[in-house]
Amino acid sequence: MATNTTKKIIYIPLEDLDSEHCALIVEKGLAKITGIETQKVELNNHRAAITVKSNETVGNAVKAIKDLGYSVPTVKNTFPVLGMTCASCAGSAESIVTYELGVVGASVNFATGNLSVEYLPNLTNAVKLQKAVQAVGYDLLIVDETKQQESLEVIHAEKFKNLKDKTIWAIILSLPVVTIGMFFMDMPYANEIMWFFSTPVVLWLGKDFFINAWKQTKHRSANMDTLVALSTGIAYLFSVFNMLFMDFWHQRGLHAHVYFEAAAVVIAFILLGKLLEEKAKGNTSSAIKKLMGLQPKTVMVIQPDGTEKQVAIEDVSVDDIILVKPGEKIAVDGMVISGNSYVDESMLSGEPVPVLKVENEKVFAGTINQKGSFQFKAVKVGKETMLAQIIKMVQDAQGSKAPVQKLVDKIAGIFVPIVIGIAIITFLLWFFLGGENAIAQALLAAVTVLVIACPCALGLATPTAIMVGVGKGAENGILIKDAESLEMARKVTAIVLDKTGTITEGRPQVTGIKWLNDENTTKEILLSIEKQSEHPLAEAVVKNLDNVSTVVLSHFDSITGKGAKGIYRDETYFVGNKKLLTENNISIANTLLNQADQWGKESKTVIWFANSKEALSVIAISDKIKETSVEAIKQLQDMGIELYMLTGDNQATAKAIAKQTGIKHYKAEVLPQHKADFVKELQQQGKIVAMVGDGINDSTALATADVSIAMGKGSDIAMDVAKMTIISSDLTKIPQAIRLSKQTVATIKQNLFWAFIYNLIGIPLAAGILYPINGFLLNPMIAGAAMALSSVSVVSNSLRLKWKK
Repeated sequence: MATNTTKKIIYIPLEDLDSEHCALIVEKGLAKITGIETQKVELNNHRAAITVKSNETVGNAVKAIKDLGYSVPTVKNTFPVLGMTCASCAGSAESIVTYELGVVGASVNFATGNLSVEYLPNLTNAVKLQKAVQAVGYDLLIVDETKQQESLEVIHAEKFKNLKDKTIWAIILSLPVVTIGMFFMDMPYANEIMWFFSTPVVLWLGKDFFINAWKQTKHRSANMDTLVALSTGIAYLFSVFNMLFMDFWHQRGLHAHVYFEAAAVVIAFILLGKLLEEKAKGNTSSAIKKLMGLQPKTVMVIQPDGTEKQVAIEDVSVDDIILVKPGEKIAVDGMVISGNSYVDESMLSGEPVPVLKVENEKVFAGTINQKGSFQFKAVKVGKETMLAQIIKMVQDAQGSKAPVQKLVDKIAGIFVPIVIGIAIITFLLWFFLGGENAIAQALLAAVTVLVIACPCALGLATPTAIMVGVGKGAENGILIKDAESLEMARKVTAIVLDKTGTITEGRPQVTGIKWLNDENTTKEILLSIEKQSEHPLAEAVVKNLDNVSTVVLSHFDSITGKGAKGIYRDETYFVGNKKLLTENNISIANTLLNQADQWGKESKTVIWFANSKEALSVIAISDKIKETSVEAIKQLQDMGIELYMLTGDNQATAKAIAKQTGIKHYKAEVLPQHKADFVKELQQQGKIVAMVGDGINDSTALATADVSIAMGKGSDIAMDVAKMTIISSDLTKIPQAIRLSKQTVATIKQNLFWAFIYNLIGIPLAAGILYPINGFLLNPMIAGAAMALSSVSVVSNSLRLKWKK
């Protein structure tokens, strides 16, 4: 692809640029990038002005700025690409978009048919990208996101129907050609009849191959259509010449063969292969179709006057009151305000047991109401619902490329020119060494080489397996953010588990309070401090003291990883762990100390309440271990994975939890910032580390780990950072995810092996490598069938993943 070599001044908008020092850092970073001739950061305009020759340098500049910790406002979008016929097409479309001015990154996935693109909105837009793609013979579907899937389904259905019609007609018209060519060559007008039947197959039913090949040639590119058009076109024209000018060969003492059956049958087989491939590819995306089918088209909204009105899903607004009857699907995310029922959430979480929903409980779009009726208030609608976000995440993951795909893309990009080169060499060798019928054999061998070569099998090997793997994960409540994490999960050798909300339920409850003396005077102060704290343990104390009144504190301060303190009537009070009391030289009475030790042995979390001199009370908080945690930990250890539990709790509690769950390695009293340090420590020992967490305090460690897994009932930040999300927060899903990763990568390796072996064996066979040994020459018709089946076999192998446990 030629790049534009004229110098351009490009303006890159910048965010989080607060000082000249920041501007200098960005300028120095840009100066290191090859291709940028001048660079200047305009602090007042919040932009960087760079002079570049090549458009792709802009993408490198944006990546460099982001790596330095500054933001660049870019737009990320996914557009269906229309008109692609093979893996090489995906490469052509990706190249043309990548070289567009303002594009930061672009990736075209042949299996999903989608372009994922990130661009600077001040330099380009969807329409400009569409025009660039149209210039190389493809198109982008640009419609409103809510209608995109429906439009795409209509286009795909129409395309599939046309392909089916063409395939049926190609087979019907090819049958007499094959019959005559194989058994009745000596009948009168045999050549003319074969010409009559093969012409519509080649020139009408196969015209798209020639049109697309011409478009590619105009842009000095080549794809599978080029191979099909060259092979069938040569065979057809050679046959027409031989039929009309038989004397040309007879005068030279040679027989004039025609190969109409080869041209017609190759097109029929390739159309059949494409039809089967489209059908199979449709099955690989069945998971996303199932998810999309979960949302109802209409809902029953309760009007302000109390009447019921049926409205379209697009017209539902936040705060609308929606009525759900037995057996109906819930349309949007919301909060139950009246009534109760059991709701089947298995389609989102993979958990088969229905969940009881009462007042103030959350409900999610796509889940199914069981027997009762209830009303709920819409909280999230449209793209904001959990179902919509899951669909988006699954689509993005299915469209992302695994690291191994980058090498395959490079091979697919040069595959067609290499095959054409091999075909030319094959022709020349046969022409000079082929004896009396050299030219016919040379053409036939060259045509067979062109027909049997299949870049599609290579192009489909990785993405189809990723699509099925990600889809299967989604169906089981395991959301995988990208192909890279799906590929990496199988290599994990160590897993770091946060305790609260990961191993335990994450719903702590106060199970005991022991006071030093008369507690009534300070209960109100304890409640007032805990009400201002955001810690989950504080919430448990607040619930326990719900009948106590509060006081006004003159000062409150949260102490990360230790607790909180507040000042009331000039006296300082502390709530937190033992370390907080020790650091402030607060004495602890033996009665409280003995009670704390006893609770610690029972795996209860202990928190202290004290004034500036002495501990006033000790509180026991218990967070129940999830029923599935012990089983999950056993499964992971059986897989040979080392497990480490990190908790902010004291040593006694951590030891008790570790003993109950069977975890051998644990660390107590770990501060949030030290979790990431511990992950790095394990990585430095050569371990591939997965971090599992659910809270804001886990986000740094999640970002540091090789594979990050968030619990779905945790914080949005944890889920945003993590590469995998377990919707149900069930730890047994983690060994499932690792097994899925192993199965997916094994399938990719099998697919690539067969795709490479097929081409490595097929192309030399087609060229006639066995002819000097045993006189074997491959028939172009057989080559066409083999080529068609190679793609189908790769997609079918990927589909086997669906039925693996």
